[in-house]
Amino acid sequence: MKIVECVPNFSEGRRQEVIKQISDAAQSIDGVTILDCESDPNHNRMVLSFVGAPEAVKKAALAASERAIDLIDLTKHTGEHPRMGAVDVVPFVPLREVTMEDCVQLANEFGKEFAEKFSVPVFLYENAATRPERRNLADVRQGQFEGLRELIGVDPAKKPDYGPERINPTAGATAVGARPILIAYNVNLESQDLSLAKKIAKKIRERDGGFPAVKALGFELKDRNLIQVSMNLTDYTKTSMHTVFDSISTLARDSGVRVVESEIVGLVPEDAIARASVHYLSIRNFREDQIIENRIFGAGSSSVSNSNLVSLSLEEFANRVSSKTPTPGGGSVAAYSGALAASLVSMVCQLTIDRKRYEQAWAEANKILTEVSDVKLRLLDLVEKDAAAYDLVTSALKLPKTTEEEKREQKRSMTTALKSAAEVPSETAILSYSVFTMAKRVSEIGNKNASSDAYTAILLSRTAVLSAYQNVRVNLDSLQGEDQDFARSKLEKLEPIIQETSTFHG
Repeated sequence: MKIVECVPNFSEGRRQEVIKQISDAAQSIDGVTILDCESDPNHNRMVLSFVGAPEAVKKAALAASERAIDLIDLTKHTGEHPRMGAVDVVPFVPLREVTMEDCVQLANEFGKEFAEKFSVPVFLYENAATRPERRNLADVRQGQFEGLRELIGVDPAKKPDYGPERINPTAGATAVGARPILIAYNVNLESQDLSLAKKIAKKIRERDGGFPAVKALGFELKDRNLIQVSMNLTDYTKTSMHTVFDSISTLARDSGVRVVESEIVGLVPEDAIARASVHYLSIRNFREDQIIENRIFGAGSSSVSNSNLVSLSLEEFANRVSSKTPTPGGGSVAAYSGALAASLVSMVCQLTIDRKRYEQAWAEANKILTEVSDVKLRLLDLVEKDAAAYDLVTSALKLPKTTEEEKREQKRSMTTALKSAAEVPSETAILSYSVFTMAKRVSEIGNKNASSDAYTAILLSRTAVLSAYQNVRVNLDSLQGEDQDFARSKLEKLEPIIQETSTFHG
């Protein structure tokens, strides 16, 4: 059965009667199940989560949007959270028997109907974006309602994908997209210094050089006399909740401020909670099949995947690689190699911990074990993602190129796909390099009876780094024009680790 999740955000978090009417409108559609409805008066925003078959979910999103547009007037709206529309953002998320491409198509269908029905301009974002600069929601929403009111219809860069080239007087504009599962995660601090929250948010978010797949803002919770670092973790396999929590705790402590609590807005994958538990409990050699629900219901990782490459036996995986299809290819194999190297590092750590003669190494080996276990899971996830990313390139190649408009659209799609296909092996290279450094360290401090295993991990992770780098180069070589700057910056970021690994000879 095909299942899609929709998580629309509406600019209302205070009037409970309005929140209920919007939620009830979505619930009124047959075949749709409401999973969650969260609202926050400080942000003045509600987040609704519902699932169902694609067509039913689209109808529910339209029904909820209609009530929101009738009941919300942005000219009278204030709140901490940035917003540009009464229906601010409508993302579609693939859950079961649905691909990301299916959700991109659904986003386009919804966006077109929504814009025509309500006379609200629509901007496509994330995987549905028609141009690279619109992938990031923050960039699409820049200026918010008041700023976009002056720009739409004047600035060509603000030309909507669907709908009128003018902002709706009361409903504003709406972002519609397709994306993977996102975790909305907040950390609240015992302070009234808003500048501190903003400073920490800047340090941890990706766009300012922080953690990958993290978007963050600093807010003031006036009714609680607290400040908040509010985050969207757009890929928790790249940066986990516990990673950002630890970082925020350290940064706050350095300023003499205490963390009060953290909170999850909406729903979260079981896998994300399991990762945090493993981290804080320092569980050695944890496996996902140790979760009883996974055993009962046969759920491996909760990461959404249509290829299930990591669930294949080694023989089956090798056979898939040796087939005539281009995926899985070198990028997936590089990520798999990095994961195997991480597994060897884990083994050496466990053969060191609690062994007499190595007491002085126990603490460091424990720390490496926790870190490498998380990296292994992330690399296994990249085995799947690399194949999916290159499939988008293949799809872009097949787009029609008869008219000039079709040629421009095909070029835009190809550029977006190539960048995505370069991002995945780039992350593989960076993660495999971290395995490389950990493998070298355990070869120095670890059980000498496992020295050959540590050395194998060094060489295997080195191969993963260099192989992934070649995949990055191949995809970036196809970019042209202004996108050469993107390619150059991506390659320059990898150069130091390539230099170190390529010159290593043991």
